[in-house]
Amino acid sequence: MWWDERVSARFRRNLQPTLTYWSVFFSFGLCIAFLGPTLLDLRCQTQSSLSQITWVFFSQQFCLLLGSCLGGVFKRTLSQSLLALFASSLAISLVFAIIPLCHNVVVLAVVMAVAGLAMGCIDTISNMQLVKIYQKDSAIFLQALHFFVGFGALLSPLIADPFLSDTNCILANGTANASSNLPHIRKSLVPHHPGNLSHYELPIKGMVVTRVSYAFWIMALINLPVPIAVFFLLYKERMVPCFNGSSHPLLSADELALETRPGDKDELSSAFALHCSPPGHQDLFSCCQSKNFQGASFTYFAVHITGALVLFMTDGIVGEYSGFVYSYAVEEPLAVVHKVAGYLPSLFWGFITLGRLISIPVSYRMKPATMVFINVVGVLITFLLLLIFSSSVVFLFVGTASLGLFLSSTFPSMLAYTEDILHYKGCATTVLVTGAGIGEMVLQLLVGSIIHDRGSYSFLVCGMIFGCLAFTFYALLVLFHRMYPEPSPGKRAPAWSPALGRD
Repeated sequence: MWWDERVSARFRRNLQPTLTYWSVFFSFGLCIAFLGPTLLDLRCQTQSSLSQITWVFFSQQFCLLLGSCLGGVFKRTLSQSLLALFASSLAISLVFAIIPLCHNVVVLAVVMAVAGLAMGCIDTISNMQLVKIYQKDSAIFLQALHFFVGFGALLSPLIADPFLSDTNCILANGTANASSNLPHIRKSLVPHHPGNLSHYELPIKGMVVTRVSYAFWIMALINLPVPIAVFFLLYKERMVPCFNGSSHPLLSADELALETRPGDKDELSSAFALHCSPPGHQDLFSCCQSKNFQGASFTYFAVHITGALVLFMTDGIVGEYSGFVYSYAVEEPLAVVHKVAGYLPSLFWGFITLGRLISIPVSYRMKPATMVFINVVGVLITFLLLLIFSSSVVFLFVGTASLGLFLSSTFPSMLAYTEDILHYKGCATTVLVTGAGIGEMVLQLLVGSIIHDRGSYSFLVCGMIFGCLAFTFYALLVLFHRMYPEPSPGKRAPAWSPALGRD
């Protein structure tokens, strides 16, 4: 195996929880990507206008952000975390099953809000638990975690595609022009930003003809094993009601020797303290309580803020680029035909998923700080070249693939790096997940408004500015890292293992 025996032993010891968290993140990816391709069919199902149906996007994204903030509440104990993951993954299956029954846009928005809350909880809790289990070895497992969200996001549109309407799914008179432009409208829709689509008149009254319900029921069935896997983990940990007693065997002598490195014996000696006082990861609101700031240095706050700002920019770039690259390509000066331009978002997400897969072995050999540096510099250079060769269609495809690769591992690498700086204390995971969620929502809205006012070229200019800001914030994070005080040997956060007990 390409990793050392100590990491391998820890992975084997935590195999079931690790695989469970990865599967839950697949559920997250499945849910996050289905809305865009199916939105026009859902518009027909709810008989609503384009501007009304795009509020469903906003409902999901806003509640995803809220769920990310609140997710840390359920991390107080392992049982709370697993119960929250079980409820969230089950809620996603139920949402998929219920969506075909929603014939009112307000009801659909409420259902998607529930899905957003579930996704936010999954995002925060899964990242937190993997960091808690693996700590200094967490980078590789976080890269794998985020590969699964990319895999789910790729699979979801593929499932939906055979059931999408090729013509207008509301039969009414005078809809021929709109029907012929449905592929273009479908690819131009982004969250709460219908763009320049108001001149397309889509009927909202008439006979509804759509088969998209089958896609949602298929996704509900595909997702069903995920809550079952979480339930089995709850059962194994004796956290299902009516089951008591310890289920964790003690570590064997060989495993104990492998997991305990010289110099880290203090981790084992303080392990039982983990269950007497909860670790530093909390929900965003608990993190903001004044009692948590007592004795904290300036660099403590600076590391949290700059780390969140880096992800605010990079995740914001992911959101705005995937949302607007199609619209940029079909307009002057490139004027790419609609069918060809439609491959750009898929290419972008495909290379994000490929990059996350490649980053799994790379992250074992390379430090998270180095990976983040390569990522932000790569994003900056890619946008610079896209601006220089802005009239080249070929380079737009090359640049889109390059951007996907460089952005792919930024989030897990930044999370591992920041947690390492803070020695797995503080509120880094919650703050970073929240910052990334805010960036993805805010920058998409901002860029949409700028493109509407200034034209399509501003799309690349905004990306260049965001890339420069991401690099600046990363440089500040490195500076604050050097200023951050090292803990005394006896105060390091203990490594978690199920053999040492549970909540």
